[in-house]
Amino acid sequence: MTKHLGTALALALATSLSAPLLAQDAVAPMTARDLVTMPRLGSPTVSSDGQFAVYSVTITDEETLKRSSKLYLRSLTDLESAPVELDLGGSVSSVVFGSDNFLYFLSDRPDEGSGDESGSTEVWRAALEANGNVTGPMQVTNIGTPIDGFALSPDGNNIALWASIARDCEAFGCDNDGTFHLPGPGDGRLYEGDDGFVRHWDDWETPGTYSRVFVFGLEDGKAVGDGEALDGPAEDKTSIVGDTPTKPFGGGEDIAWAPDGSAVYFVAREAGKSEPLSTNLDIYRADLNGGGPTNLTAGNAATDTSPVPSPDGKYLAYLAMERPTYEADKLTIMLRDLRSGTTRALTLDFDRSFGSLAWTPDSKWIVATAQDVLDTPAFRVDPKSGKVEKLDLMAGNEAHIGNVIPLAGGRLLFTRDSIGAPAELFLSSKWQQAKPLTQVASGKVGALASTVTTRFNFAGANGDTVWGQITKLENHDGPMPAILYIHGGPQGSFNDGWSSRWNPRVLASQGYAVISVDFHGSTGYGQAFTDAINKDWGGKPLEDLQKGLAAALELDAQIDGDRACAMGASYGGYMVNWIAGNWPERFKCIVQHDGLFDMRSFYYTTEELWFPRWDFGGSYEESKELYEKWNPVNHVDKWQTPMLVVTGEKDFRVPYTQGIASFTALQERGIPSQLLVFPGENHWVLGAKNSLQWHDTVFAWLERWLGESPEE
Repeated sequence: MTKHLGTALALALATSLSAPLLAQDAVAPMTARDLVTMPRLGSPTVSSDGQFAVYSVTITDEETLKRSSKLYLRSLTDLESAPVELDLGGSVSSVVFGSDNFLYFLSDRPDEGSGDESGSTEVWRAALEANGNVTGPMQVTNIGTPIDGFALSPDGNNIALWASIARDCEAFGCDNDGTFHLPGPGDGRLYEGDDGFVRHWDDWETPGTYSRVFVFGLEDGKAVGDGEALDGPAEDKTSIVGDTPTKPFGGGEDIAWAPDGSAVYFVAREAGKSEPLSTNLDIYRADLNGGGPTNLTAGNAATDTSPVPSPDGKYLAYLAMERPTYEADKLTIMLRDLRSGTTRALTLDFDRSFGSLAWTPDSKWIVATAQDVLDTPAFRVDPKSGKVEKLDLMAGNEAHIGNVIPLAGGRLLFTRDSIGAPAELFLSSKWQQAKPLTQVASGKVGALASTVTTRFNFAGANGDTVWGQITKLENHDGPMPAILYIHGGPQGSFNDGWSSRWNPRVLASQGYAVISVDFHGSTGYGQAFTDAINKDWGGKPLEDLQKGLAAALELDAQIDGDRACAMGASYGGYMVNWIAGNWPERFKCIVQHDGLFDMRSFYYTTEELWFPRWDFGGSYEESKELYEKWNPVNHVDKWQTPMLVVTGEKDFRVPYTQGIASFTALQERGIPSQLLVFPGENHWVLGAKNSLQWHDTVFAWLERWLGESPEE
């Protein structure tokens, strides 16, 4: 943790325009509809020869808000050429190039020759030409059980498929209606006390059913055979019972083929009674010769994830945490020698937590990303020495770099987004600053009024350096009401990145100064700073927010601190509930989204119990005093600030009853309040129409209390 040097307000400034200077005479501010309908770039896939990339763009209709996707082919050698739109017909998702340079993808279009109007999700492929001509598509699988994802072997001889399958199924699928293991005669799900998760994130568990991976052969572009389950025979002692990909957020990064196609590495957590208490993800190796998988990381009881074999087949790189049950522990790059079986911590002394890994094609370097202060840059790691070097790939701030794909010839393909603009595709040569390859959203963003983001730091709790950002319209005249933006996690960050949900730019475009503070507990500042929130949810973070708001107001005289609103979701929602009782006279209004209100009821109704047990030192019964020390419900008698409460009925992380309870408290005290409930949303608001309603409701609430004629 870095101690602050100098005076209490020795502010380090780093200011950058948040939009390209494409239309200086444009004055239209960004609206909520602009945000909801902004084109969204998908993750790229690259042909095996490194000459072409294919990427998707999600389009949202301006009027109907219906979403659809388009695919584009982009040359990576002729950078002056324009992207070519591809027409694969029907639905397309999870697009990847195979080693044969065919484009493989998922689609629920009707099976070939079936005559049906719709089909289950299967794998298809198509041959592409540089001008965008398509041969096909041709069906690869015809299984009938909807496929959730796939991974192609590097030699093109096999394909791994995954879907929700009963554990006692020996083939890919059993009962295709998804109702296996229900006891009947009704549709009730009967859970045993040692089943583990009853519900997770936004889904109820189906007893005995898991996300499972099966490997099929490929012959002439067709999947053959019955499929071999990677988790092993159901009754075998070497088998694993658990989800692959892991739930709720695991994907293709949990599954990796050995370069020679002889085995698959995959991530799983043992299911059962202890699963809601465990962060013990392990990496397994399954050889394609039958039998059960081998646990490669059994010696570590904490998280092991993101397996990435080196292209030469000598090493397996992966990410690992050290402390069991702590979901925000530092992720260190580990390197396993696949011949000797020895493993070493490659970046143990580098105080940043890595989030993604990729090898260069020559196996000489690992390229990884990690949060660093307010950016997420890419780093080059030497697998021999463990030396870590931050790459300078962008002019100005790195902002948020992701989807990194190292290519032959020292090239890097990646996406980059910032507070000011959504993701675009970039290409770097010889580790130098990159050139843009796409203009997916830059034209639309450039036609809107510019915003500016200013970075600042100040002396927070314990005198430690704490960073924050101010985002506001660039050429706005007159004072601006203040919005204190409080991130969730709590081990997270409102860093310099684009968001389709809590987006500082769209809020600033309404005439507000958006102030975010990376309080103690935030990520990107070293593990000690992240750990500092443990058992101290309402302590140092609140002090940082108070000092950060004061620092921002002193830095920028245009911000009207007398007209201020606090907003937060998840832990940020907890904090505004805490502020309502522990800083009750500071704000004119509050927006609380999926916030924790009563720590006792939260503990007994949330799903991933390892989270509160780590942050509060045990179960509620074991650490009752600490849960109650930081419990917002204990300070309701001091609540007085008008509050908008937002919740989703499918939120199992912070169940919607927490929002209902806080709304009841507001009503009982006669405090002006509103409750917005989304029946189909989870911890996030994802639907286009719901997102627009969320923004319209929030903007109306802010105007009601911070506008030119605010309510008293």
